[in-house]
Amino acid sequence: MALPLLSILLFSTLALFSLTESKLNVDYYNKSCPQFEKIIQQIVVDKQLAAPTTAAGTLRLFFHDCMVGGCDASLLISSNSFSKAERDTDINLSLPGDAYDVVTRAKTALELQCPGIVSCADILAITTRDLITMVGGPFYQIRLGRKDSFESYAKVVEGHIARPNMTMDTIINMFASKNLNVQEMVALMGAHTIGFSHCSEFSNRLFKFSPTSEFDPSMNPTYAQALRNLCGNNTKDMAAFNDVMTPGKFDNMYYINLQKGLGLLASDQAMISHQRTKPIVELFAKDQDAFFKAFAHAMEKVSVYQVKIGKMGEVRRRCDVVNHLQVNPNKKIASYVN
Repeated sequence: MALPLLSILLFSTLALFSLTESKLNVDYYNKSCPQFEKIIQQIVVDKQLAAPTTAAGTLRLFFHDCMVGGCDASLLISSNSFSKAERDTDINLSLPGDAYDVVTRAKTALELQCPGIVSCADILAITTRDLITMVGGPFYQIRLGRKDSFESYAKVVEGHIARPNMTMDTIINMFASKNLNVQEMVALMGAHTIGFSHCSEFSNRLFKFSPTSEFDPSMNPTYAQALRNLCGNNTKDMAAFNDVMTPGKFDNMYYINLQKGLGLLASDQAMISHQRTKPIVELFAKDQDAFFKAFAHAMEKVSVYQVKIGKMGEVRRRCDVVNHLQVNPNKKIASYVN
């Protein structure tokens, strides 16, 4: 009897997933907010021109949101006296203010045009896509209709977002738990073709790496010395571009760099030596179109991961706070209600 029951449960899960996806469509706001995409495009252009690191920061913000509980804008919620939110866990503290700001600007403009209609989760998804395209990356369709989460908890973040010191097998398994295969993982890591990382994320590769080597021998020696000069004698946490060659352009140079020992993070450079990822890195380094197609497909897939629809979520009036916060004075906890 166990096998039929398992089959029923599997079918039910797949049916629910298909139903959730079917509720999303690219024309979701055509009648309720027809100026939706035009408004976001204008906000995106103005912000990116004023702050060129916005694209990389917003892409990272989107990914960190989606990997923890799905694409529901839970990362945008601020902490309060009763609960520490996702955005205040250590791995999210370095997310740039410009990324939050571009979403806030878009939300403010849309609330003036069509109040209570467009979710913060949809704004983040479209804003990310438009910024990627603006800096040279591929265009891909975004199905709309996500609802925003009622809650956000810092304690649930760990184990869902890759850290630079993780082994490649650990990262592959982490992505697999989100139904992302190895090629999709390698393509999404290509997001590091734009943006920067702080010295604290890679300095362990530069100083006293091992008894036989001062720096990670997988690094290009000239590159390693330049990074040692950057990070060695600074009291502040300096930063370096993830792609030293074309840091502001979304292209396949990231993969070419890995072949030359110019990967900034250990988890980046490890992909060129791991047997499951090396052939994909080599393909993307040789064929930018292949990278763009794989990246666009992976981003479409990530963008619908565990999305909330209907009463599973809400359309927040402000992206940093839920619409209703109910506090239980006896237990001193906050619960989020519809």
